[in-house]
Amino acid sequence: MKNVILLTILFSMHYYASAQTDVGIKGGVNLTFFTENQEQFGERPETEFGYFGGLFVDFTVSENFHIQPEVLYKGVGEFRFINAPLYAEYYVSNDLSLLVGPSINYFFDFFTTKFKVRADVSAAYHFSDNVELNLKYTLGLEELSPNVLFLGLGYSF
Repeated sequence: MKNVILLTILFSMHYYASAQTDVGIKGGVNLTFFTENQEQFGERPETEFGYFGGLFVDFTVSENFHIQPEVLYKGVGEFRFINAPLYAEYYVSNDLSLLVGPSINYFFDFFTTKFKVRADVSAAYHFSDNVELNLKYTLGLEELSPNVLFLGLGYSF
């Protein structure tokens, strides 16, 4: 599975290399929602703040459609992991875009499963051609995979 995703990313990067391409950095804070099951009291949501930072590449396919892979390093409490989403980005207007796609996560210090697949939905408000504000929600698709809300800034070169 990871080889298929890696090949897709590499093919996308090669295919769109002749198109307009922007490279950038992004970072910010995240809020992770864990669910802890306590038999006597039922499920009790627990949240924890963290941080993230990394790189992205934006490939312009058309005026309103872009492909955007990212590689982000994230920390939440004692957990550290790499998040690699592959987004399809649609520009609703010049200032607002919506992004959706799968992400592969590699956990450095998680129990037994190092790789997890997640679903990401994001919105970006573009203050200028170079600066954007991102809001992203990541949905865990497995039992031991929390949901995460991200708020950050991005800068493209």
